[in-house]
Amino acid sequence: MVEGPLDFSLTGVMASIATPLALARVSLFAVSTYDTDYILIREEQLSVAANALIQAGWELLPAL
Repeated sequence: MVEGPLDFSLTGVMASIATPLALARVSLFAVSTYDTDYILIREEQLSVAANALIQAGWELLPAL
């Protein structure tokens, strides 16, 4: 989950998440809502995805 709500003027949020995951060969399923975006990733790819996102500058928080 991308911490939201996201302003409608923001562009490229999904691309900035999807690009490092694609480079790491991690498949994703994206769901966008009024307030935020959700990125679904297979559990067996979670550590690879987390490392790719951290390397791309994203901060990952523990799930609630």
